[in-house]
Amino acid sequence: MLPQIQDPQHIAPADARELTKVFLLRLDALEEGTHEYQYVRNTLVEMNLTLVRYVARRFSGHRACAEDMLQVGTIGLIKAIDRYDVSRSVESTTLAVPYIQGEIKRFFRDTTWSVRVPRRLQELRIDLARAREQLEGQGIHKPTVSDLAAHLDLDQAEVSEGLVAAHGYDSDSIDRPIQASSSKQQTGFVADLIGTEDPALALAEDIQALKPHLAELDDRDRTVLELRFGAEMTQSEIGKELGLSQMHVSRLITRICTHLREEMLATN
Repeated sequence: MLPQIQDPQHIAPADARELTKVFLLRLDALEEGTHEYQYVRNTLVEMNLTLVRYVARRFSGHRACAEDMLQVGTIGLIKAIDRYDVSRSVESTTLAVPYIQGEIKRFFRDTTWSVRVPRRLQELRIDLARAREQLEGQGIHKPTVSDLAAHLDLDQAEVSEGLVAAHGYDSDSIDRPIQASSSKQQTGFVADLIGTEDPALALAEDIQALKPHLAELDDRDRTVLELRFGAEMTQSEIGKELGLSQMHVSRLITRICTHLREEMLATN
């Protein structure tokens, strides 16, 4: 029996790490959608919010609201919990931290840059900001390009490129009203002129890329995927349909999805 935790968010970090191992093992044995599954999953998230705050503090130099960073970092934590494989004997934090960092970085990349620049330069901007703070703390009030390059052990040309790219971080508010040049009256907002990306386009690309890898699966694996993600059947329902245990179905789905993910990453 799992312990009933009254206030998961206030557990000491050391205790949270030990309890996380126990709860992850239990989560792996439960069927999705059950009351106990939701309790275990939600408790895992709450117990590890301290880890999200720890990672978010590393990005404290950004203008973004701390609450926004906690929210997107929590999304990364949830993804890590859902994708954790207990059979690999890997510390949960080893998987969770990259997921949390990835979601926060994606948040900055997608919402705070007014000009799209390569990810390498976006990350370099963060390094430059930290280097400037450190050098200013050492008494160098206006660090030059050469100062920053020496501090980061980079070429001056690369530092200059990063400083230029950093100008793409700021922009005017999209809530700024548009004014007609003649009447000087408001005719709308800048946001009204911005188009949106159709998420179906990226999905269509992913489906086309996935097709050849699906074709390589055997009949049983394709059937399991079709029942789980096409017919949206539970693991128990799939087990009854195919004459397998729920645990066996869970392992099959994990193995198949891991294989497809690796194949997709290998071809990108």
